[in-house]
Amino acid sequence: MKKLQQLYEGKAKKVFATDDPKKYIVDYKDDATAFNGEKKGQIADKGIVNNIMSNIIFQMLGEKGIPTHFIEQLSERETLVKAVKILPLEVIVRNVAAGSFSKRYGVEEGTPLAKAALEFSYKKDELGDPLINNDHILALELATEEQLATVTKYAYAVNEALKEFFLEKGLKLIDFKIEFGVYDGEVILADEISPDTCRLWDVKTNEKMDKDRFRRDLGNVEETYQEVLSRMKK
Repeated sequence: MKKLQQLYEGKAKKVFATDDPKKYIVDYKDDATAFNGEKKGQIADKGIVNNIMSNIIFQMLGEKGIPTHFIEQLSERETLVKAVKILPLEVIVRNVAAGSFSKRYGVEEGTPLAKAALEFSYKKDELGDPLINNDHILALELATEEQLATVTKYAYAVNEALKEFFLEKGLKLIDFKIEFGVYDGEVILADEISPDTCRLWDVKTNEKMDKDRFRRDLGNVEETYQEVLSRMKK
């Protein structure tokens, strides 16, 4: 597979065209950002952790019938994926109050929610990725009704699969963000699933095992990312 021109560079990844128009190569970076890019830094080998961990999880989800963009891991930092057209939505599922949810609704961080809460954000950096509801999504033609129904179904299915998967690794899934794309007319899971996009707390200690260590200057960021990856491999 030949790597051609760069198509896109985001906060955490670069995407390259290949000699097959239906396949891209994703290259994971060590750059770290928080608060919509206001805080910036580097986490050593974060790209390696996020690439390998995402691929482990995508394969697990694929086995459970959730279609993903994953094709093949090419190296520690690079993965071959299906050339999806990303829907401009951040899809967030919350099991426990934390972060912006706690601030927004005045709920103490760590409070279990009575039901998994699904949120959508409009994926637009210049607007600060505002929260958006189903009617807004349809009114702005960000997705069709059918696509939105599929995204919703998969989001809850991913949540159930991830909760079980992480619990086996000694981690509680507090919340997570995922993205979906369209490939050959089908909605599939894309982007990544990593400590950058999930809040993970240690089951025994409630220690934060995710990007909150960077966001909140808690220290041991690199070591925590490596620890999470080591658990994924067991």
